[in-house]
Amino acid sequence: MEIGQKVRVRRLRDRVPQEVVSKLGKVGTVKDFKVVDGKGLGRLVQFDDQYATWFFEDELEASN
Repeated sequence: MEIGQKVRVRRLRDRVPQEVVSKLGKVGTVKDFKVVDGKGLGRLVQFDDQYATWFFEDELEASN
């Protein structure tokens, strides 16, 4: 996944706030990367409503 790519939230790994749960199935744009748990890269995703949060890579899928 690259910055600027459209992605869909396909699942959530952990317990998260309701405002993040509401993004399940939604499409957003990758804006940046974030080092997570010392082992990998998360993706900062911004949605049409300007809300942005990060996800693990396996929580996202490319959107057409």
